[in-house]
Amino acid sequence: MKIMYTAEGKFNKHSIIEQYYPLVRRQAFSLKVKLPAGVDVDDLIQAGVEGLLSCVDRFDPDSGVAFSTYAHQRIRGAMIDELRSRDWLPRSVRRNGRELEQTIRKLEQRLGRPPEEREISAELNMDLNEYHQLLLDTNNGLVLSYDEVVFETPGNETNDDEDTEPETQIGNAQLKQLLVEAIDMLPEREKLVMTLYYQEELNLKEIGAVLDVTESRVSQLHSQAIKRIRARVATD
Repeated sequence: MKIMYTAEGKFNKHSIIEQYYPLVRRQAFSLKVKLPAGVDVDDLIQAGVEGLLSCVDRFDPDSGVAFSTYAHQRIRGAMIDELRSRDWLPRSVRRNGRELEQTIRKLEQRLGRPPEEREISAELNMDLNEYHQLLLDTNNGLVLSYDEVVFETPGNETNDDEDTEPETQIGNAQLKQLLVEAIDMLPEREKLVMTLYYQEELNLKEIGAVLDVTESRVSQLHSQAIKRIRARVATD
């Protein structure tokens, strides 16, 4: 174990980087397998190191949270922020994604159940092939955790300072409960994709092998599940 403090009782940044750099690399490569090929893992590592250094300035030893736990969260958070800052999805694709969520929401309210793919595509005046391509084009949730899916929903943005307020913590707990319920109402195949992807941490190829479908089809199912969840959470 490296010495984390200087003789003056302050964090030793050099020692902390040495100790936690392997964690930064593991986090970066774990995210990389879920991202488009154009994403450079070195950029993720750099963002992770910057997140680690921010821990040194922001960590409160009296908070009751271990530094290692805090660092793990900040490293991943910094990488996610780096990915979001790139905003690689064109505005038209984001608009189509929002329209798709609204369509799913309307159909679910009308039918009283999760709509099937053919029903969604018909409502959008698309054939299934066009609809499947739309799912691929708007599949921007691959790096999101369950919690982050909620906080990506319009109107639910938070920041680090607000997260410490009691009112925000209560609101977050309610959102997480809504999220659990939304996931539970997914069609079985999409629920399995979410479980294998987020809980079992399988990649698209591995999930495809389990379901006996292509990686592209897994990506479509994932995208559709994310949009069902966001549509339901946004209405409750």
